[in-house]
Amino acid sequence: DRDTDKKRIEELQEENMVLEIAQKQSMNESAHLVWELEQLSKSSDLADSEKSFVFELNECASSRILKLEKDNQSLQNTIQELRDASLTSRESSLKFVELEKENQQLSKKIEKLQNQIEKEKQSNQDLETLREELIKDKEQLQVVMETLEADKERQIKDLKQENDHL
Repeated sequence: DRDTDKKRIEELQEENMVLEIAQKQSMNESAHLVWELEQLSKSSDLADSEKSFVFELNECASSRILKLEKDNQSLQNTIQELRDASLTSRESSLKFVELEKENQQLSKKIEKLQNQIEKEKQSNQDLETLREELIKDKEQLQVVMETLEADKERQIKDLKQENDHL
């Protein structure tokens, strides 16, 4: 029973490490997207509503990341408690049943965390899509501004010629 407990704890630790790595990658991706969005919002003349929308998306992603970090820390604490309990405990089947229940609960929590990470990845992809759309909009606005500037210059030239003619 102890051997199976130890193996299960090791498996959970490995899964937890994988989740931590995935979470850090997700956090890095989110941070990078936040940085890109901030750079984009600084360099372009987006409307205030678009800026606030991007800011709200950034806050949402940050709060999700914080929640994932808290859940991960909770799982680490639980695994440590299970490790301590398995080392000190010599009670037989009752303890094993309790540990098995906790392991099942941890498995469910890990599954939930994996689902949340997937959702976070999708959110990051959505942010990237939004960023690309905003860049396209900016480029279109620049083309329109250049066209208007050329029209303005042409009209000024025409008016000067008309003025000279008059």
